[in-house]
Amino acid sequence: MRVITLNVNGIRSAARKGFFAWLSTQNADLVCLQEIRAQAEHLRDGVFWPEGYHCYYAHAQKKGYGGVALYARKRPDEVIEGFGWPEADREGRYLEGRFANLSVASVYVPSGTSGEERQNFKFEFLAHFFAFLRRCRQIGRDYIFCGDFNIAHKTIDLKNWRANQNHSGFLPEERAWMDKLLGQEGWVDAFRVLNQEPDQYTWWSNRGRAWEKNVGWRIDYQILSPSLRDRVRRVEIYRAQRFSDHAPLIIDYDYPF
Repeated sequence: MRVITLNVNGIRSAARKGFFAWLSTQNADLVCLQEIRAQAEHLRDGVFWPEGYHCYYAHAQKKGYGGVALYARKRPDEVIEGFGWPEADREGRYLEGRFANLSVASVYVPSGTSGEERQNFKFEFLAHFFAFLRRCRQIGRDYIFCGDFNIAHKTIDLKNWRANQNHSGFLPEERAWMDKLLGQEGWVDAFRVLNQEPDQYTWWSNRGRAWEKNVGWRIDYQILSPSLRDRVRRVEIYRAQRFSDHAPLIIDYDYPF
């Protein structure tokens, strides 16, 4: 089972940069997209409904903002939009497909880089989402949460960590949230199951030739139930083409789909 996640930073922009042509060569079973920045009326072109997939979108109420998508080779038994916190759900930040005992969700955690108000909103989101994840653990399903979490977990996960310790995305409180999630709560960072190397990033600033110099952050994840840890078979951050300021995170699982 191949699962791909990507923050497209505008789905129409990514389409113009060749994302859907590339996707057609990937043989992915599930695709999670974030920050589509489009409403239903913007997605009438067939390119946004790739052949062979059941396609679902959760739009933000605000135009040109947020939004997530889920494409699946197999029709889900159920599709759930939002995780139950209205302030986040109206920004189009969560979309889950259920397939027998497997749930795969596209998640877009808020960024706090625009100022204190949005950083406080991000902290609120993290608190509500943490409680939701705890409930998910109690249900006993297999979960894969794919998306842009807007947090670099450890110093290995961003190039200039010393200079960013007081910046959103690497704040002590954000890192502690991730520590708790991947520690006592038992969730699994799928990429790090197989790849412990440095300089593995999924996002690069558009300033200062960051992409070219690989001065980046690893803020995109596939977060798994403990039951799936031993199912991870291959991980890749795809950089041969650039569709966004993020790179696709591709993970293959030994899991029937």
